[in-house]
Amino acid sequence: MIELLTDPRAWIALATLIGLELVLGIDNIVFISILVDRLPKAAQERARRLGLLAAMVMRIALLFALSWLVGLTAPLFAVLGQEISGRDLILIGGGLFLLWTATTEIHAALSGEAHGDEAEARPPLTFASAIGQIMAIDLVFSLDSIITAIGMVDRIEIMVAAVVASVGLMMLFAAPIGRFVAEHPTIKMLALAFLVVVAVVLIAEGFDQHVPKGYIYFAMAFSLAVEMLNIRLRRRSRRATEIRP
Repeated sequence: MIELLTDPRAWIALATLIGLELVLGIDNIVFISILVDRLPKAAQERARRLGLLAAMVMRIALLFALSWLVGLTAPLFAVLGQEISGRDLILIGGGLFLLWTATTEIHAALSGEAHGDEAEARPPLTFASAIGQIMAIDLVFSLDSIITAIGMVDRIEIMVAAVVASVGLMMLFAAPIGRFVAEHPTIKMLALAFLVVVAVVLIAEGFDQHVPKGYIYFAMAFSLAVEMLNIRLRRRSRRATEIRP
């Protein structure tokens, strides 16, 4: 352990893994922000923290279950010549679940706009249901980040430290991101569209069709930048209208 603290390569690996975990955790933060917005205000922060803590515990548990992770890549059966493993089933199931959740939220938002009240159009969500859904999708997102981490670093201590640090940073930024998404309907719709894209990518990955995530993140970052400019433009137009006699 002492040699790790004095080894600059270990610190570089730790910083790289933390950055990677944060990038791969964007999907998780967006999903949690959308989901907890359906809970009462008093329960939202508690659900957000419990969801991220569950993600941390699950990722650390997966790190100590490397043999199980390796076993997940073994083919279980074949469909039309396509071999399907345990990991593929988790990715496909998680992608379908995420697709269903995002499309349901989009439909509820559009129905709410049509009737003038989005809250009435959304189905009720209990605290236990929210935590259960967060933990289910955490498993899917954790597989992606943990398998990537195992390929980059061979020391379990560095991996665990990276997971703990990245979840701590996500806890710090998740609340303001969640509030921002909830306060801006267009950003929320963009976030839901992002989740639909992520769901499709997960399903494709389950069928061994690799889609470079860098392209997806760039496209979504560009869309977010454009929407931020639109928000700023609308704000200026509103101020100009208020000032004009």
